[in-house]
Amino acid sequence: MRSGSLFSFVKRVAVSALGVLIGSYLLDGISYDDNVTLLIAAIILGVFSAILRPILVLFALPFVVLTMGLGLLVINALLYLLTAQLVNGFEVSSFWSAFFGAFIITVLNMFFGGATSSPRNRVKVNVKRSAPRRRVSAKDDVIDI
Repeated sequence: MRSGSLFSFVKRVAVSALGVLIGSYLLDGISYDDNVTLLIAAIILGVFSAILRPILVLFALPFVVLTMGLGLLVINALLYLLTAQLVNGFEVSSFWSAFFGAFIITVLNMFFGGATSSPRNRVKVNVKRSAPRRRVSAKDDVIDI
């Protein structure tokens, strides 16, 4: 694993931990016992989003396209519920609590998107002008298609 991808993973886990923390304060159906449980849940969510989520998105691609991307929130909510099943002390009471918890994490990932994406995922456009542009006058017969 490259150091850049490890750093990106650590940032993703930090955003997930912040999302679980905010979700536990805002939603009645999400709770955790202590900070160690929060960290373990965030690490497992990070691993699931890095490994398991792309596989699930690939298999559910028609559903994701049909729902115009809202199916991704369903997949994230199911991963949230799976994390709650695996981590003792991390409780999610219902699917809707998991759905809104996943929504909070998604919003945070979009907000911190520049911080969590690696530089190779960013697009940079360079425009080079080789010759100065010539003004087209009314007497020039030019048709641009």
